Formats: sequence, C-alpha cells, structure tokens
Amino acid sequence: MRRTAWLRAALASLLAVLAAGASADIVIAQVAAFSGPLAPTGTHMRAGAQLLFDAVNAEGGIHGARIRLVSADDGYKTDETVRLAREMLRHEQPLAFIGFVGTGNVEAMLDHKVLAEAGIPLIAVRSGAETLVRRNDPFLFMTRASYAEEIDRITDQYATTGYKRFAVLYQDDAFGKGALASAEQSIQKAGGTLVAKGAYEKNTTNVGAAVQTIAAAQPQAVILIANTAASAEFLLQSRAAGNLAQYVALSVTDAGQVVQKIGANKAEGLALTQVVPDPNSHTVPLIREIQNNFRKFKPKDVTLNHTFVEGYLGAKVLVEALRRAGPEPTRRRLRDALEALSNHDVGGVFINFSPRRHAGSRFVDITILNRSGKLLR
Repeated sequence: MRRTAWLRAALASLLAVLAAGASADIVIAQVAAFSGPLAPTGTHMRAGAQLLFDAVNAEGGIHGARIRLVSADDGYKTDETVRLAREMLRHEQPLAFIGFVGTGNVEAMLDHKVLAEAGIPLIAVRSGAETLVRRNDPFLFMTRASYAEEIDRITDQYATTGYKRFAVLYQDDAFGKGALASAEQSIQKAGGTLVAKGAYEKNTTNVGAAVQTIAAAQPQAVILIANTAASAEFLLQSRAAGNLAQYVALSVTDAGQVVQKIGANKAEGLALTQVVPDPNSHTVPLIREIQNNFRKFKPKDVTLNHTFVEGYLGAKVLVEALRRAGPEPTRRRLRDALEALSNHDVGGVFINFSPRRHAGSRFVDITILNRSGKLLR
C-alpha cells in the first residue's frame, strides 16, 4: 500500500512538473491568410517567424521558456480576423500577436478594440498603410517601411530618369485606396502626372477593366498597388494588350510567385520595391543568419523569399523585446519593451520605435526581374 501511495505521489508530482513546464511556454498567435490568393503570404510570414522561434528554442528559449507559435486562417477576410483573434485570446491566451496580413484586417482589429481590450501587442503586420502609421496605436508595432515611403522611392527614381506619365493599379479597399492617395501626392511632388488609375476587387484577379483603362492612357510607368495574383494577371494582360510601360509593384507582390504564375519571359522587366534585404545576400548579417538556420532546420514547403525574411525579422524584434521584458513577462511589460527599442540593429536592418512612432523601419530597395526570373538590384 505504501509503495502504491508513493508511486501515486511521484506520478502526481511528475504531472505537476509537466503541467508547469507546459504552462511556461510563451504563446505567440498569428491570424492571417493561409487560404485564397494571399495564402503564400501568410504561409511564408509564419514560416519565417517559426524558423526564428525554432532557433531560439534550440538554444534554451527565452529565460528558460519555449516559444510556441499558434495560427489560424482568416482567408484575408476582416470579420474572420477579428473573430479568430478573439477566439485565440480566449483559448490560447497568447502573450503577443504577430504577422497579421492586410491593411483592412489590421484596421478591423483596431476599430473593434481587440488589442486595447486585451492589452496585447501586435507586431510585424504585413501592411505599410499610412493610415496605420499615422494612427500610431499603442499596441501596434510595424517592422516594415510604409507604402508612402515605397512609392516615394519609385517616383523619385523614375522621375529622375525622365518618366513623367504615371498610372496606378490599386486594390479597391482600405489598402489600395490609402496607397493610391499616397501615390497621387508622390507623383505630383516628383513633377509627374497621374494619367490613369484602375481598380480591382479584393480577393479577385478581375483586372480586365483596369488593363483597358490604363493601356488607353499610354503611361510611361505603372505602379501596382496589388497582391501577387492580381499583379501577375495585370502584367500578363497588359503586355498582351501591347502596353509597353515600365511596371513597378509594391513589396506586397512576390517576385518568385509572379514568375511561377506567368513565366519568366512574361515577368521580365517587372520592378518591385522591397522592405527587407535580398534573401540571397552574403553580406547582410541578418540574411546570413537566416540562411544558416534555413539549412539547419529545413522548413518544408516554403522558399527563402522576401516575405519569409519579413516574418523572421519581425519575430527577431519580438524575441529581443521578450528578453528585455524579463522572466514571466506580461503583455504590458512586453509592449513597453517593444516601444523602448530604439535604433536596434537586427543584423544590418535597424528598428527604431518610440512612443511617438510605432513604424520602426524605413528600409526600401528596388529590384527588377531579369529574363531568367531572378531578381537584380
């Protein structure tokens, strides 16, 4: 009897230890598009963050606690983003959110006060909307340049080489309309003229009307404020229609996926802004770190592209804030640690948060696809 009682007590103690260990996990939650036209975006953002968390966990975690990433698919639908985020808060009790995709989706989180009511920070969203930058919500932390900064880089570069007639393809939602307003201001500031603009509906690739409207205006350059699938379809149809303009897509378009969809010969010459360094670089410390961890942990069904780097970078910023928040961090302490990250070097990319500005990066580069489907700077 005594032996049985001792065994029961030992088992109970073991279960208590295991339970304590499980509860010590730092839970980070992501709600993003893992289905529909933006599935590759959500998938690569998640994979990039997971790679960083795997590397951190392999080294003992944060103050001895492992990081566990949980995710849910909102299909790029704003109402689902809010519903699933609230569900995550109830069932997973995350310390932070990461890697949400879409301007309207993030705005819905703020409008419905999901972050404020839970006191939970959201970092590394896949949006550079100027509305979010100006809003400077106390719980939202952006680790990419704004769309306005991307567009300024485009108009500055092309205006100095003689381009004056611009057109814009934009997604007909908060993302597209906000960036369109930035483009109108930027083109005027650069001394150019907006000769045409065409819209397409969110979650579709119905760009035919926009192709005709923009081709008829004969622009010298077309700025694509569009997701990857819509950008690829627009480029394909525009070139078939004989529009010989220079096409420049914002960073939300993925070059590799454009090549997969329409082929390298049709994609050749497409320029794209980038808000993180080249994934093939051998000189940027952040990229070398990612390359090494990619080889070590071998993520499945993803490629090391710019979106993957963006997810990894955001997770790396979050991990630094977790370290600074100390053992047994709270959401409040984590939020405050994020806000205190000033001129923080994550490996050749600097993040600069402050109480007045939660948009932490201004990094913008321009790349172009060659005839082999490879990006050149």
